[in-house]
Amino acid sequence: MSTTRTSPLRVATDGWVVAKRNVIKIKRVPEILVFVLLSPIMFVLLFAYVFGGAIDPGAGLDYKEFLIGGIFAQTVVFGATFTGAGLAEDMQKGIIDRFRSLPMSRSAVLVGRTTSDIIYNVLSLAIMALTGLLVGWRAREGVLDTLAGFALLLLFAYAVSWVMGYIGLVVPSVEVINNASFLVIMPLTFVSNAFVPTEDFNSVLRPFVEWNPVSAVTQACRELFGNTSAAVPLPDAWSMQNPVLYTLFWIVGILIVFVPLSVRQYRIASSR
Repeated sequence: MSTTRTSPLRVATDGWVVAKRNVIKIKRVPEILVFVLLSPIMFVLLFAYVFGGAIDPGAGLDYKEFLIGGIFAQTVVFGATFTGAGLAEDMQKGIIDRFRSLPMSRSAVLVGRTTSDIIYNVLSLAIMALTGLLVGWRAREGVLDTLAGFALLLLFAYAVSWVMGYIGLVVPSVEVINNASFLVIMPLTFVSNAFVPTEDFNSVLRPFVEWNPVSAVTQACRELFGNTSAAVPLPDAWSMQNPVLYTLFWIVGILIVFVPLSVRQYRIASSR
């Protein structure tokens, strides 16, 4: 492959073409958009009105404001599974082999896939934010902090997309990807502070909750959105004392490990 095709500019250009292809797919499969838009609404309403009355975040803090940061984190992590499922589907249908025959950068397929999933997550966050506003959630720290919270969520989701992309190439089956993702994501999201305060967990689970990256991104969003209370003390764990920095560490670490792993696995998979 020539140097031109592997240059960052060529990768970005080819990746954008692949991303547009994935987004245009919505026209042919509108059910994808329906799921992307309705699922966040369901989660917000379900937890706000069904479970909200049974959970006390403490110090008079409104549960709806406590909840939204966790719902945001859960939804973008679940949204990252589109990468693995999409790549597995393309592998099954032979589309990856067609991409391989084209004069394009091999890593562009992965870049395009993960980029298009950012668009899905932006739609999900927008719908959740509107639904949250309707049920009483408010961002109280100003526009810049609010935008920073959403940016952190999207960066975290982008990093997780590369993990799912790698899994999708290792196990090129949509059914297996969906089941495997469920087994990994459910413990990460529910054994976290997304829906229940950290102090409500027992001493065995609490260390996992405190160092769980989903807990960190959730706490970071609550702080950036102003959905915390000074009367509720933070856990002593460094990860909860510095959730934004800890989340950024996870984002960088995931990308450093899984971007090259995914590109390498793509080359192996496309050469079979």
